[in-house]
Amino acid sequence: MNSADIREGFLRFFERHDHLRLPSASLLSPDPTLLFTAAGMVPLKQYYLGEVAPPNARMTSDQKCIRTNDIERVGRTARHHTFFEMLGNFSIGDYFKDDAIAMALEFSTKVLGLSADRIWVTIYKEDLQTADIWQKVGIPRERIVAMGADDNFWTMGPVGPCGPCSELYIDRGVRHPGDEKQQMGDDGDRFLEYWNLVFTQFDRQPDGSLKPLARKNI
Repeated sequence: MNSADIREGFLRFFERHDHLRLPSASLLSPDPTLLFTAAGMVPLKQYYLGEVAPPNARMTSDQKCIRTNDIERVGRTARHHTFFEMLGNFSIGDYFKDDAIAMALEFSTKVLGLSADRIWVTIYKEDLQTADIWQKVGIPRERIVAMGADDNFWTMGPVGPCGPCSELYIDRGVRHPGDEKQQMGDDGDRFLEYWNLVFTQFDRQPDGSLKPLARKNI
């Protein structure tokens, strides 16, 4: 599969699951707290906050992004970039963790053809419910890794929608000396993160406090 196959396969998969396909928004963010569109959910912030009614409760997009928050790592790994496209599926008060996890695993194995035996996941260390859901769909506990807020609590910026997240990794195997010691989140390329499920359920306030959103979102 090339990038065009993956892109179209992703969008069509979620269209079959009743998601509305959205066009890519501008690289310049309409949000005054952000300069650039750094993630696919940035153009949807007004829907998450309940300020505007979404065109559909389920949406999917292929969003062009510019990201500078981890620019120091660009060139040091094969997975950090500045300008890229981000595929995303979004739910505004519709489905939540169970369906998001089930669809991610279905797309990974049925469309991408990845072996479920090579998929690892991370969770936010305080989000044990997500670990239980992954086990229900067949990922064994030894391949579910709990991590801290720096890795598995997603924020759009200093304020705004945020929440715990669960990342999917593919184990590419031991190919180089030292790969057997590598862990997810390291700079090596054995474990490649390819998806991040963000469970957006809070609105971070200027003082850092987390205000629950009226609706839980993906």
